[in-house]
Amino acid sequence: KIGTKIFYNNMPVAGTVARGDLAAYPYKNDSLGYALSAGVINPLPALEAKDYLEAARLYLVNCGICHGEKLDGNGPLYNGGNGPFAAKPANLISDAKYTAMAEGTMFHSVLYGKNAMGSYASQLSTKQRWMIIHYIKEKQAVTAKPAADSGAVKK
Repeated sequence: KIGTKIFYNNMPVAGTVARGDLAAYPYKNDSLGYALSAGVINPLPALEAKDYLEAARLYLVNCGICHGEKLDGNGPLYNGGNGPFAAKPANLISDAKYTAMAEGTMFHSVLYGKNAMGSYASQLSTKQRWMIIHYIKEKQAVTAKPAADSGAVKK
């Protein structure tokens, strides 16, 4: 207390979670944390239409600039090698490394950054990161489905 003004600048206790927020991610940004992240499951239920649209928007704003609208690694910053980035970003839609990647490992990568991709911890809340992971996984699942039967008679 200084004069008649009260100043409070203490931080919350470590591990404190705000009401309505998701539990804190438990792993550190190291090789062990990255390995353990594979066991983390997305805590959000499947996205309903409204949340799916928001996840799509969040992806386009935060991820699409590099990974592209189609998740193919051809965003405006790469643009087929004509953009300012010389190295092509990860193709999240057809590269087996990313289609098989666990949700928790994706989350870990978005939280801390991986290789040339920086962290998005300050840009996206925990819930928003998980929503984007749902969006990516749903897009991957749709792309992985076999083409519909052409109607040809099978012998």
